[in-house]
Amino acid sequence: MKVTVNDSCIACGACESVCDSVFSVDDKAKVNQGAIAGNEDCVKEAADCCPVNAIEVQ
Repeated sequence: MKVTVNDSCIACGACESVCDSVFSVDDKAKVNQGAIAGNEDCVKEAADCCPVNAIEVQ
């Protein structure tokens, strides 16, 4: 699974609240690529709850 955050991110923190093992938010959400394995379900949930659809999951 490949996860990226595009430039439409507004740093609202929704992804971090849903899946803090993978996402952290400062000026923009960042993805901890090493933590994706085993957390696929919460990554997908975080992508679904992003209000600006900034999280891209492939």
